[in-house]
Amino acid sequence: MTYAVYVLGSLPIAARSRELKNQVGKMDNIANSLTIIRNGLMAKKETVKTPYSKVIFGIAEVLKKDGWIKDFELKEKGVRSFLIFTLKYEDNEAPAISGIARVSKPGKRIYASYNDIPVVRSGYGTAILSTPQGIISAQQAKKEKVGGELLCIVY
Repeated sequence: MTYAVYVLGSLPIAARSRELKNQVGKMDNIANSLTIIRNGLMAKKETVKTPYSKVIFGIAEVLKKDGWIKDFELKEKGVRSFLIFTLKYEDNEAPAISGIARVSKPGKRIYASYNDIPVVRSGYGTAILSTPQGIISAQQAKKEKVGGELLCIVY
């Protein structure tokens, strides 16, 4: 709060209030969506709703193609769009995803050539990359011999 007062100290009270309201929720959208999925799995939810972006849509396509989630769909409500993820569970009700984590962050971007793409959990997990060919899994990136930004890992 001290930082907000320092930065906004010279503004009138109404402008400070407006400025602070605009700062709420300015989180990394990818990290936010991964956290929503992780929390939904821990709470044994069947579906979760995340805000839409092209990157999150690409991640959803990779998760579905690799069998980490059952399905996803794009819903529009007015001017806002959402992705509805249908989560996948094993027969013993254990989630198919035991861990999902953001790697490259807005403050520290992580890039990898196709030779340096990490092996996640001895091959039982996967990494998701943003490449010139789009958002793809680590296996596909190695096959196509293309590197990119390491968005997240799933295991």
